[in-house]
Amino acid sequence: MQPTFADLDDLVPAHLFDLSGQVTLVTGAAGGIGSWLAAGLVAAGATVLVTDRDADRLKEVARALDVDHLVADLTNDDEVTCLMEWADRLGVLVNCAGVNRRKVIDEVENEDFDAIMSVNLRAPYFLSQRAARRIAEHGGGAIIHVGSVNSAHGLAGVSVYGASKAALAQLTRVQSIEWADRGVRVNCLAPGFMRTPLSESLWRDRQKAEWILSRVPQRRAGSPSELIGAMLLLASRAGTFITGQTLYVDGGFLAGSDWGANCSKASK
Repeated sequence: MQPTFADLDDLVPAHLFDLSGQVTLVTGAAGGIGSWLAAGLVAAGATVLVTDRDADRLKEVARALDVDHLVADLTNDDEVTCLMEWADRLGVLVNCAGVNRRKVIDEVENEDFDAIMSVNLRAPYFLSQRAARRIAEHGGGAIIHVGSVNSAHGLAGVSVYGASKAALAQLTRVQSIEWADRGVRVNCLAPGFMRTPLSESLWRDRQKAEWILSRVPQRRAGSPSELIGAMLLLASRAGTFITGQTLYVDGGFLAGSDWGANCSKASK
């Protein structure tokens, strides 16, 4: 089918990525990644609702972006119910809430495992279940899980976190299949090694920081703001035929390393 001039008007990027009128819920919005994703959605014209259990930081983000906020613990089913009632006419859900505890497997305790899995996997599982119904009622939309490069690359000390994110990538595939006929697209946005308050301890460890920088072809950490373009693609009309995918934004980390990669080449 040949495009018409009217069709070309619809291809203007400002139109393709426009989210005006879309009600969007961002979890984990008090964090270094979640707050930037919320900002990107606001910039695209969406009506953004932000949630987190860090009340003080969430208020700061909501005030800066001039959006509504609700403090909620996603591991509490009653609070999730309130969250869904609050997020009326939902069109886009961004599951960004996540936690980590860096321990080798021999030191992981049951409580560590349960705490990580309850936030990183159980919460997005059941929040998405409810959100998909709401999104479908209002004509369809998108669910975006925030995953991790650790879903595809094993690292010592993050066994539970990596497993939770790998499970989230698989959940993305199944949700995209089961909810396609409702008009709900589901994708996973997987950041590489980002510079955020949560990862600051990692970057302060000289050995680990040099290891990362020597293996990222761009030789630098990522910024949360660099996730916004990919997120908007998955949330907007620009990505209407993209579903069930995990999109890695990792500076080339998973592509591999050149033969001469070494720490001396890493830029600080």
